[in-house]
Amino acid sequence: MLPTRLAVAIGLAGTFAASPLMAATLHVGISGDPASLSPAKVTGGVWEEDVLRDIFEGPIAIDAEGQIIPGAAESWEISDDGRTYTFHLRDGLEWSDGEPLTADDFVFAYRHQVDPSTASNYAHRLYAVVNAEAINAGDKPLESLGVESLDDGRTLRITLKEPTVYFLKTLVLPFAYPIPQHVFDDVGDDWSDPANIVVNGAFKPTKWVSNTELETVKNARFHDAAAVTLDGVDFYPLEDKNAGIQRFRAGELDVLRDYPAAQYPRLSETLPEATHLFASLGTYYYVFNLRDDSPVADARVREALSLAIRRDVIAEQLLKGGVEPATSLVPPGTSGYDAQTQPGLDDDIDSRLARAESLMAEAGYGPDKPLELTLRFNSGDEHRQIAVAVAAMWKPLGVDVELRNTEANVHYADLMEGDFQVARAAWISSYDDAQNFLQLLSAETNNYGAYQNDAYNDLLTRADGEQDADQRADLMQQAEALALADYPLTPIYTYSSRNLVDPSIEGWADNALDMHASRWVHLPE
Repeated sequence: MLPTRLAVAIGLAGTFAASPLMAATLHVGISGDPASLSPAKVTGGVWEEDVLRDIFEGPIAIDAEGQIIPGAAESWEISDDGRTYTFHLRDGLEWSDGEPLTADDFVFAYRHQVDPSTASNYAHRLYAVVNAEAINAGDKPLESLGVESLDDGRTLRITLKEPTVYFLKTLVLPFAYPIPQHVFDDVGDDWSDPANIVVNGAFKPTKWVSNTELETVKNARFHDAAAVTLDGVDFYPLEDKNAGIQRFRAGELDVLRDYPAAQYPRLSETLPEATHLFASLGTYYYVFNLRDDSPVADARVREALSLAIRRDVIAEQLLKGGVEPATSLVPPGTSGYDAQTQPGLDDDIDSRLARAESLMAEAGYGPDKPLELTLRFNSGDEHRQIAVAVAAMWKPLGVDVELRNTEANVHYADLMEGDFQVARAAWISSYDDAQNFLQLLSAETNNYGAYQNDAYNDLLTRADGEQDADQRADLMQQAEALALADYPLTPIYTYSSRNLVDPSIEGWADNALDMHASRWVHLPE
């Protein structure tokens, strides 16, 4: 039985007041340590978005159900041609230090994101904006970016180079958060250190012990602070999710994000009210390094490796049915879109293995001449179990696999540097649109394997500007089919959001985006 907060308090401390759990502070176990608290310096991990969503707010926000609502902007309009977005900021917005927050801070933030000296992983998200891509390439000045502060800083205008129907949805992501120019001007990149940071979200960081704990307190200057009942949120990076489960059982955590899929049957039986499983928009995949010196630069090898993976075994046996086998990059269930299947994955396993062996032989590999391959993954029992299983599936093809794991922030930093051969990756969508997955094979930062296909890029560019929903979907479906046939990556499974949530908590709502801003959560008195 899950301990109540009161029972835990008495059991751990002997008195109600002595327990840290009795303050209205939410304790959340997340999947890794953020690379930074600056929206321009994060790597794009879900755990980073969990933190930044609580401490910053863009022009729009999301409610408990994951739906778009007004954020720092109380209203907005989109021009008839789909190119101009005008956001009207709320009256009296302030940073957590009491300084006024204006549209100038948004302009500064967006220029900072595309400034090539910033090296932001999110810069490509702004490429739809006039001159953003040229600025990021160093070809135009920052001042030419299509963002303006109007009406003495009360209005933010964003001008796109062409209609981009998904653009509004993306503004819930960290690249759209403001940055306090007055602090940046004073201390530079150190502005996001807990000792200096000022924020505009519901909570403010106060202490950060790397890989251990990030403490936040309620931001009294948040525009909706009166509706926030928590005193703060403390985040605990827990790459060892089994240890996280034990801490949840002990009452040390109110929420554990992303428990291991294989634990679902046991948890749903022993902690039925606390165990949440909900279909979500996310794909777990292996990405291949296509650079010339990589052993998987050969398309025949990539296809063989993909065909040999038994996704049904991974999903149903290894992960106990907590996920669904994936054959596409874009997950099924994405609105207005038919996910495309990677060629060969619909065939029976015997046919797939026969073709895989033939492809490897053509490429010069086999049991007598093995391919030596390094498979990288970020730390975690589930990732290791999958890697071990895949290595065993590849063994009959004549592939000798060396497994290598690192912490999540190191893992993804190395992927962005191209320092891998085959690597585990994942993408959990922050908005319901196929483009958010397809951009992984064209973006500059999250295109880990350096996939390049001019026809693919052209299809995506055309889709981005297409206003007709059916025609846009058709263009994206063509693009996905084209790319999957090149095997730049191979999908493994489609995510379900998996969270342990104290049943006494109010305000938590499962949603397809698996986004949960703590401002909506209420703890029992």
